[in-house]
Order: sequence, then C-alpha cells, then structure tokens
Amino acid sequence: MAAAATLLVTGTPAVVASAGPSATTAGAAGRGEWAGSWATAVTRGNSVGLTNTGLNDQSVRMIVHVSVGGPALRVRLSNLYGEQAVRVGRATVALPNTATPDDLADIDASSVRPLTFTGASTATMNRGAELLSDPLPFPVADDSDLVVTVHFPTPTGPTTFHGQSQQANFIGAGDLTGAAEGRGFTTRPTCCWFFLSGVDVRREGTSGALVVLSDSIGDGNGSTVNANRRWPDLLADRLLAARPDRRTPGVLNLSLAGNRLNHEGTEPGDGNYPGYHQLGPNAAARLNEDVFAQTGVRTVVTHLGINDIWMSNDSPEAIIATLRQINQQIQQRGLTSLVATLTPYEGHGAPGVWTAQKEATRQAVNAYLRGSREFDGLLDFDRVLRDPARPSQLLPAYDSGDHIHPNDAGNQALADAVPLRVLGL
Repeated sequence: MAAAATLLVTGTPAVVASAGPSATTAGAAGRGEWAGSWATAVTRGNSVGLTNTGLNDQSVRMIVHVSVGGPALRVRLSNLYGEQAVRVGRATVALPNTATPDDLADIDASSVRPLTFTGASTATMNRGAELLSDPLPFPVADDSDLVVTVHFPTPTGPTTFHGQSQQANFIGAGDLTGAAEGRGFTTRPTCCWFFLSGVDVRREGTSGALVVLSDSIGDGNGSTVNANRRWPDLLADRLLAARPDRRTPGVLNLSLAGNRLNHEGTEPGDGNYPGYHQLGPNAAARLNEDVFAQTGVRTVVTHLGINDIWMSNDSPEAIIATLRQINQQIQQRGLTSLVATLTPYEGHGAPGVWTAQKEATRQAVNAYLRGSREFDGLLDFDRVLRDPARPSQLLPAYDSGDHIHPNDAGNQALADAVPLRVLGL
C-alpha cells in the first residue's frame, strides 16, 4: 500500500473500430433488470502527483473484472471528489485482445462500442456528480474482463480515483478510445481506476448484489497483480459455480486499502505512516455512496477495524461502537448484514505497529463479534488465516510476506470460508 501510494504522490503523467456485438442483441438493453456486476470505491486525488494534477487531453484505458454477465451493460463514471466539472470527450467499452496477452492495453477491435450519455457521445460530469451511460447491448460473460477507455479533452483538475486496483491500467496522449493497439498508452502504472466507479449488467433474473466493505485485505493487497485473486473475486467464482442458472448475485468490491472505521485517510498513523487521501473517509461516512447507492445491493460484508488498531491504537469500545452503527444502518434498509473478525498481523511494519496491547484490542473486538447476535451472520476470517501455533500471526502458507495481507492461497481460503447459506444459496 505504501509503495503504490508513493507512486501516486510522486508519479508524473506522461479510429473507431468495427461494430462489435451482433445487431441481434439490439433489444437486449430493454429486457430484464439491472444488477451490479463490478464496482469500486473512489476517493479524492492525493495532495501532489498525477492524481492531483489530473488529466489533460489524455485517454485512460482501464480493465475491470466483472462478476456476473448479461446481454447489456451500463457504465458509471464519478466526479464525486473533483474540484470542478469534468468533460468526457469520448468513451468506449471493448473486450481485451486475448491474442496479444503480453500487452494488456490491446483490445479486440471488432468488439469496440461507443458509450453514450443521454444520447450524446460527449458529456460533462458536474462537480461532485456521477455520470451514467445509456444502456448498451453488449453481451457480457460471467467472470470476464471488460476494457473501458475514456478521453478527457480538457484539464480535469484533481481526479476522483481508486488507488489500489491490483490491475495495470493505461494512460496515453489524445483520443485513443478506439485504438485497438495499446502502444499509444505510454504511462502504465499498476494501479488506479480514474473516474470509473461501476458496471451494471442487464439480467433476466437476478439475486441482486453482495457488497464487500473492507480495507486492503478486501482490496487484494498481497495478491497477484492482474490475476483477480482478491477474495471477493474468488467468492464470485464460488457463487457462479454454485448457481449456474444465472441468478447468481453480483459481487461488488467496495474495499479501500488503509481505510479505517473512525479516522480520515489523511490522518497519520503509527510506524510513521503519513496518511493519504486515497485511504478514504471514515467507513461510516462511506455508506451512502459506497454501499447504499449500489445497484441491487442485498447483502453487505463489513470487514474493517484492523487499521484502527495498528494505525490509530483505537480502543475495542471505539471499534465495536462503529461496527454496531454500520450494522444498524445496513439492517435499517432491509439488507443482510454480515461481519468478519479481524485477522492477525504480528510482524507487520515498524516497531509499535504491533504490540501486545494492540493484539489484546483485536482479540477483544473478535470476542465481541463472535458473541454478538446483532449481525445477521459472522465470517470468522481470523480463524481461517491465523497460525494455530501463534494465533497473533498469519499462517505462513497464507502470508504474502508483509505479515498482514494474505497471498493468493490465503485469499482463496477466505473465499472458501464464506458459508453460501448466509447468502441464500
């Protein structure tokens, strides 16, 4: 997380193809109901660097991995944290070019389709506003990649973005929205979805969507980049295998690396952690935008609190109080509220990041969660990841190397530990 944050703070920004999906899908955008298939939490740009200076006559090509598919889609862009209106010059959606796997910026030229916004190919996102594309007949497969390319013809100012994509995305000069080859995208950070916040699909029948409200553990830190090995992705795979009848719920990962229950992203933390805007506002302040606004949300998994311990040395009472408040707000809206225990992290970071007193706080929070009957279900992630011989540490087989984030095997273990019955399956 710190490495990616450094990149964002110090980094410097550096033909319409054929018709795409068959015309036989022309009526698909009007049938069925919408379901969230992919989403990400966005934050304001950092105080310096690319996310602060923004984009100017540049195109951004972004890869997203959807959970469930359907015959039509719509895309959401967000200027929620911008300081001015942002002009969208052109935007397209396409499939990746699987014949050139070495360049992830390449797209299948035959699949490129323009996105429109209330019938126009260009649009303006007002300050603090979202922009929803028109429904587009575009067959989307379950568990597949889509490529969204957006041209910003005029200066955007500070961006609205997600900083820990665990996915390479691409920036190039000029309008490259229809370019099949990716060679024009010369800036290639392994991070960052810019102004892109969601993809919905049209489905004939839907079980809605499950939202994961988490931190860097949900965001996939420690998992393989460009491999979609975050545990929410792997849970989506399990759900698809369990419900091949196309009524599988979508999985929407609204995790933010470094996010805390009771503190702002810019607040510094123990171990000389400076804090960044990209860590987001406190979790309770994220509910309206990151949870309740999602398309078809029916279930929420909350897995937060470990950063409040190691960064801010919060008390068990402070952490529990906010988890209870989040739970109440979720349930008040008729949604299913699941909570996950806090996972071990001894050995992570500089001296003072982990202490015996902080471990006692983690254990107290987990003891409360295991004994509580307020939530609709408990996911005991601590029990899944901990080393039985040293419960304050990750099991070595699941440790990505930094002693707090699980590796691919650990993410798979978390996904496998979710009881499908609590999701109604």
